[in-house]
Amino acid sequence: MTTVGFKEVEQKANLILDEIESVIIGKRDVIRLVLAAILCNGHILIEDVPGVGKTTLAKALAKALGCTFKRIQFTPDLLPADITGTSIYNQKTGEFEFRRGPIFAQFVLADEINRATPKAQSSLLECMEEKQVTVDGNSYLLPSPFFVIATENNIEYAGTYPLPEGQLDRFMVRLSLGYPDITEESLILDKHAVDHPLANTRNVLTAEDVVALQDAARDIFLDASLRDYIVEIVTATRNHPGVALGASPRGSISLSQASRALALLHGREYVLPDDVKTLAVPVLAHRLILRPEARMRKTTPENVVAEILSAIPVPVT
Repeated sequence: MTTVGFKEVEQKANLILDEIESVIIGKRDVIRLVLAAILCNGHILIEDVPGVGKTTLAKALAKALGCTFKRIQFTPDLLPADITGTSIYNQKTGEFEFRRGPIFAQFVLADEINRATPKAQSSLLECMEEKQVTVDGNSYLLPSPFFVIATENNIEYAGTYPLPEGQLDRFMVRLSLGYPDITEESLILDKHAVDHPLANTRNVLTAEDVVALQDAARDIFLDASLRDYIVEIVTATRNHPGVALGASPRGSISLSQASRALALLHGREYVLPDDVKTLAVPVLAHRLILRPEARMRKTTPENVVAEILSAIPVPVT
């Protein structure tokens, strides 16, 4: 697929959504936001309680999008070389050879990322930002497309290491799946009674299709008034009285790119204010550091972004 028509994109997006929703039931809106991040080459952090399908979602996405997949189980004894790879001496040639680690895949699941030490976590920084790995002074390009989906348990703190701000800022969106409702959970039981839903997941796209869609997302029109709206939202996070550290310019870039991708998934050639408002919390909230007094009042970053959205007038496009 070298050129992409907008209606064709909408049809393909619905195919992907249908395929993933056959595995992760009742989470279509969340899946759409994950796809939006993927279409602008962003990484995803899924933070939720155990057992709601975080790992299953990552596997289903890789399979449906036709991408190579590797899973890295983050543990306290994980070393950077276990992620990126290492140089091994070859006695036959008398030279060192680089053995690639599991990061060399198009779709990488960093499972329970907050269980690894900061040293192991930091080995992902270059991979996520520059799409390359540097070992012993040599740089190796990662495959294209390249995504990291990281999961973490947000209720268990023993034996975990909080993600540093620099690491969090490299995730385009932070999402949660949440519990299914009664009807959805009944459907889940029916599906698992026959076989694991992943066994029947089909390849809907190829990796080349994903790259073509990423190119198409860059061409989506963003009106100047919406650009200014995004900048105003991000600037407001820096000036909010409850925020010690607001979103960086990377937050502005991520919000504009994700809004374009979401518009594309809806089959539109232009961004609407609703696209920006839908993505503001997933894109910005995890980038904010609250002041201690705000945390004592049980204010959350999500509350802050929602408050900002309600205070700033929506532009008329």
